[in-house]
Amino acid sequence: MVANLGPSPAAERTSDRLSQVATLQPSAAKQRSAIMAGGPLASAFALAACGGEGGDAQPAASPSVTPTAQSAPTAWPSVDPNQIKAARFLAQASVGCASGDIEALAGTSVEAWLDTQLAMPRPQKFWDFLVTNGYDASSNKSTTNGFDPMIWSQLIGSGDVLRQRVGLALLNIWVVSIDGITSSWKQFNIASYLDNIWDNAFGNYRDVMEAASTSLAMGMYLTYLGSTKQNNTKNEMPDENFARELMQLFTIGLYHLEMDGTESRSGGEPIPTYTQEDVSLGARVWTGYTYGSSEVDTPARVRLPMAIRPSLHETQQTSFLGGRVNVPSDSDAQVARKITLDGLFNHPNMPPFICKRLIQSLVSSNPSPAYIRRVAMTFVDNGNGVRGDLKAVIRAILLDAEARDDTVVASTSFGKLREPVLRFLQWARAFKVRSPSQLWPFGSLASGATQLGQSPARAPSVFNWFRPGYSPAGTAISNAGLVAPEFQIANEPSVIGYVNFMQSVVESGAGDAQPDYSEFRQIASDSSKLVSKLNLVLAANQINEASLRRIRDAVESINGTTDAGLTRRVQAATVLILASPEYLIVR
Repeated sequence: MVANLGPSPAAERTSDRLSQVATLQPSAAKQRSAIMAGGPLASAFALAACGGEGGDAQPAASPSVTPTAQSAPTAWPSVDPNQIKAARFLAQASVGCASGDIEALAGTSVEAWLDTQLAMPRPQKFWDFLVTNGYDASSNKSTTNGFDPMIWSQLIGSGDVLRQRVGLALLNIWVVSIDGITSSWKQFNIASYLDNIWDNAFGNYRDVMEAASTSLAMGMYLTYLGSTKQNNTKNEMPDENFARELMQLFTIGLYHLEMDGTESRSGGEPIPTYTQEDVSLGARVWTGYTYGSSEVDTPARVRLPMAIRPSLHETQQTSFLGGRVNVPSDSDAQVARKITLDGLFNHPNMPPFICKRLIQSLVSSNPSPAYIRRVAMTFVDNGNGVRGDLKAVIRAILLDAEARDDTVVASTSFGKLREPVLRFLQWARAFKVRSPSQLWPFGSLASGATQLGQSPARAPSVFNWFRPGYSPAGTAISNAGLVAPEFQIANEPSVIGYVNFMQSVVESGAGDAQPDYSEFRQIASDSSKLVSKLNLVLAANQINEASLRRIRDAVESINGTTDAGLTRRVQAATVLILASPEYLIVR
């Protein structure tokens, strides 16, 4: 599966604008105006706040709203420093939070919060959601019905917010997309795969490797289901797809790394971790895999690990990766798999490669080498001689001094662009969206033109929505030698599509999945108090005062003396915060 991952000229222009915002360049306000203008935004309040400093593209004022004059500097309501710290931590460790979550964490410690979350059993599995809601009916056999509701029910409605966040981070590495599933009961096939990932999110990385490698969904997605040993008479060769991506994306990466994540060099050049010959030899290991059952009338068989047809499995002696993997002749497929996965698991590249990827997903696109090394050393040994303990790794990532240093909020190199899905989930969690019918009718949000431009388990290729080493060319980011993975899916249509989509759901929800604004309506008559609280809950108090004043001015242009007006004020402030650069770049 190959995708064109190169940025378009439009994407580069937008990345340049966003990168200047991200690095707090002086022209940030002008760039923000250029980004925000041009979309068919229905709310004049959104347009009014976007061009507050005479930027490149000034939106026309709406006849239905008369913005108030720029108000004088205001003494904003004081915010509990412990709540600011709590909100910032939750932005890294959860899929979203409400004000009650922030208050609760502020009254305890992040260590205690982690203890609770890491010990929390899963309230419901993806598979069980589908069965409970009747998607195992025969009429759904050849459809994807239930897939998106299943996803949103967990990400929005489940209390195990750390597991959900780590599950998404692991899914960014071990990519499988429903669009690459060729069996019947596609939704159940993906449910089984996601349950494997989520179940092992707090386990050992070696168990993740085993579960994903034997999953029917992965066998289909990377095409080694049905792969056969070499047969020159029939011109058949082992499928190399999974053998390649297992090394490149899931375990050791392309180049040898030091423990701090920097590339090892020879003659000034990076040293490849594997060759094409390693791929060809490794492909032998993944031959003979087939369905675990022939039963097709129920979804049961797509939950089973793949079985082995010994007659199709390659039994030649196989040695690759410089002898790190050495499979004796006549080894059965299970033995070959164990030797191979153990060899990769114990490869010196594994700790820095995987730990950097997880740090990038949770905390910062550009962690320092020292940060990567500290976490990688925890991967090597959790303190009790265990390698690959994900609980220990998660703690190390989230409790590291670099992650918890509040001064980095002003840094030009720390932090990351929020993934579009996480922006959406923060809104949904902040306003306690629920779907009493369990339909969760948001559907796929993969369209960049009209939705988020990202949707879980719908990636366009095994390379995910964005690559971890992506750096937008010709920008302050690339000039500084930094990477910004999520910027790969940031372009003019996706930026406008995101704002328009969020405005729609903020105002109308989706079907019976509706936000609850009652907590914020109670303070909406006081625009400063409203904007300040939303800044804390949504953006961890990171929006600067100039932007807050513009948002407040737009809010004050809306009548706050009626229930409808108070609701409108909450919605206006929410949309503007969700569109602000300080929200989009989380530190």
